[in-house]
Amino acid sequence: MRTRSIVTCAAIALMVGVGTGAFGAHGLRAHVSPHLLDVWQTAVLYQFVHALGLLGIAALQPRLHARLASAGAAFLLAGILIFSGSLYALVLSGVRLIGAITPIGGVSFMIGWLLVALAALRGQWDT
Repeated sequence: MRTRSIVTCAAIALMVGVGTGAFGAHGLRAHVSPHLLDVWQTAVLYQFVHALGLLGIAALQPRLHARLASAGAAFLLAGILIFSGSLYALVLSGVRLIGAITPIGGVSFMIGWLLVALAALRGQWDT
């Protein structure tokens, strides 16, 4: 992923995070159980954290190994879509089976961060 793409995806994920967070706080409260509202908020939190992580990757990209950083960013984006997306779908649909794919998103996050760590180790640093 190029820096422009990473920043664009991060900004969109952050914008959507604000909207989904507000929707959960104001639109869902009367319609879902407290447990499902917690699930929704977990999805929002992970979306925000990893979107901010994407911005961090973009900011550091000149110092990181390009291919590893790009792959790491792609895995984080996939994690946002799969992890948070599956939790949003679970809450909105009530179909608990959808939660079965959520761990795939979590693994995607972990792979993404591992790739970013490798990108840092193989990157260009002053010291």
